[in-house]
Amino acid sequence: MAHEVSINLHTKLVQHKDIEIEIKKDGAKLGDLLISKGNIEWLPAGNSVNKYRMSWSTFAEFMEEHGKNVRKD
Repeated sequence: MAHEVSINLHTKLVQHKDIEIEIKKDGAKLGDLLISKGNIEWLPAGNSVNKYRMSWSTFAEFMEEHGKNVRKD
């Protein structure tokens, strides 16, 4: 499973523009992850209209409940 992750940083600090991260698997685009001050959003490949939005608090709860617990390096 080869993933390619590309990031488009407009600045070091997230202010008025989202940080855009393009995610690909085996060369095929899975979607874009959009990070802003208020929330995190997922825009699936081939979908230019609807995105999935989650607040940072909800994201933290989701990761703690569904994420794999691994040791920090």
